[in-house]
Amino acid sequence: MLAGGLRPRSPLPPVGFSAARGPLPRARGDVPPGPRAGGGSVPPCAGEQAHGRSRAAPGVSVPVPPAPCPFAPLPSRHRGAKDGTQAAAHSCRLSRCCRCRPPMASFRVRQYRDQDYEAVRSLFARGLLEHVPAVYRFLLRSARAQLALLVLFAAVRAAAGSWLLALAAVALAMAATWPLVRSVCVTYVQNALSTDLADIEGSYMRAPDSCFWVAEAGGAVVGMVAVAPPQNPAERGTALELLRMSVSKEYRGRGVSKALCGEVLRFARARGYGAVVLATSMVQVAAQRLYERHGFRKVAVTGLSPLGDLLCIQIFRYRCDLPGGPADPPR
Repeated sequence: MLAGGLRPRSPLPPVGFSAARGPLPRARGDVPPGPRAGGGSVPPCAGEQAHGRSRAAPGVSVPVPPAPCPFAPLPSRHRGAKDGTQAAAHSCRLSRCCRCRPPMASFRVRQYRDQDYEAVRSLFARGLLEHVPAVYRFLLRSARAQLALLVLFAAVRAAAGSWLLALAAVALAMAATWPLVRSVCVTYVQNALSTDLADIEGSYMRAPDSCFWVAEAGGAVVGMVAVAPPQNPAERGTALELLRMSVSKEYRGRGVSKALCGEVLRFARARGYGAVVLATSMVQVAAQRLYERHGFRKVAVTGLSPLGDLLCIQIFRYRCDLPGGPADPPR
C-alpha cells in the first residue's frame, strides 16, 4: 500500500499470455521471433521494412534495405506489352531513357516498282482521309465558324422565340458541315488518284528530274514520296517539288519520314537544283515540324479550293534552299 491509499499497479502480462490460462497457443503458420533452428534469422515483414524496423532476436542483426532514392527510375508498363504484364523497360523521371523509346523500325527506301501500284494508292488515300476529323475540329474552333454559329443561334432564337429550336439549328449546321469537309478531302484524293498516281511510272519514273520512292518494311510498303518539277512556272528550273509524302500510321515517329525527305533533298542537290518546295495542310502539324527540322521555312499560305476557302482549309507552302545550289537554272 502506497501513500494516499493507492495500490501498486500490477505489471501487464506479456503479449501472447493469458492470466487465466497461461501462454496462448500460436496460430497455425506463425513463426516465432529469433533465430531459426537451422541458423539465420527471420526476415522482417514488408511493413517493418517500410518503417525501418526488423523482427529479430536480441543480439541478432538483420539488415534493413534503405529507402529508395526519390530520383530512381520508376517501373512502368511498356507500351508494347499487350498482355498487361510488367515489362523490363522503365521510365525515368529526370530524362527520357533510351530503353523507353520505341525500337527503330527495320525498313529500307527504294525506288518505285510496278508491283507497288495498289499499295501506294491505298496508302495515299488512307493517309489523306485520316485528317478529315482534324480538319473538322479546326473548322469548328475557327473564329469564322463560331461567329456564324452564334449568328445562326441568335437569328433562330429571335424568329422562333425558342431556345430549343435555336440549339437544334446550331446542331444541324454542325452536322451538315461534316460531309462538306469530307467531300473536300475526298475530292482532293480522287483528283490525285486520277492524275499522276494513275500512271506513276510515266509521271515520275520516266519523266525528267522526277522520281518516286517507297519505304518497305517486312515486304510491305509503309511510306512513299515523290519529286517532280514544280507546278509554279516561277519556280521551274530552279527548284524541285516534294510530292505525295505519306507514311503508314504504325511506322510514324520511327525515322521513315526523315529518310524519305532526305532522299528528295539528295536527289535535288545531285542534279544541281538550289531549292526544294512543298505544300502541306494546316492540320498536319507533325509534317510541318519534320520539314522545319530539315531546313524548310514557310513562305506562303494559299487555299485548296473555293469550297476549301469557305471551310477555312489552308495550305502552307514551304521552301528549303539547298547549300551551294546555283541561283540560275541548271543546264
